[in-house]
Amino acid sequence: MLKLAAMFRFNEGDQEAVYAVQRERMVAEQIERRGVTDPEVLAAMRTVPRHRFVPEEERQEAYFDGPLSIGSGQTISQPYVVASMTEALGLTHRSKALEIGTGSGYQTAVLAEIVDRVFSVEIRADLYERATQLLSELGYRNIRTMLGNGYSGWPQEAPFDGIIVTAAAPYIPPALLDQLAVGGRMIIPVQEEAPPRQELLLLEKTDAGITRRVMYEVRFVPLIDGQ
Repeated sequence: MLKLAAMFRFNEGDQEAVYAVQRERMVAEQIERRGVTDPEVLAAMRTVPRHRFVPEEERQEAYFDGPLSIGSGQTISQPYVVASMTEALGLTHRSKALEIGTGSGYQTAVLAEIVDRVFSVEIRADLYERATQLLSELGYRNIRTMLGNGYSGWPQEAPFDGIIVTAAAPYIPPALLDQLAVGGRMIIPVQEEAPPRQELLLLEKTDAGITRRVMYEVRFVPLIDGQ
């Protein structure tokens, strides 16, 4: 039995080494090659074990260049999209971030590798419970999660230096703009009706108001309004 247990531990460790190599390749070929340069973001993408955030039957594809299903009609975003959205926020180790749509918890963990504190809101109870447990198992102590309506944000903890929305909304929720600190940035996919498409918007709050820039077209699941 002891020999079998030792063999199992070896095989498990060997698989983790394979995943580590796949993460390095993912960063080099999918993320750096497409122009992401922030060293903190690249380090986070190399560190967070993406395979832990997908169903077991999807783990062999965890580091492929694309989104994956996580159940409940939801997805874990393409690695490049996670990295580029994170980089666009311009966060530091002193920042406080709000995430709307915890989902698998992968984007949450990437943020937690960079910032001081992450507050994440998820409307689906099954995803909330699963992600909260996994993030705790992985040892993250600077993350707080809440089951709630993302359109309302987390007003008790505002203002936030960065807000990231991981599902497409038909409009920019006013509550989230209110909770963004002056000098802070928010990134959000917005569903445009004519022509039908989703645009990833980067917003920045200044003393003079809100600036807006379109980053690129995306395809996200809809942001659910629980009210």
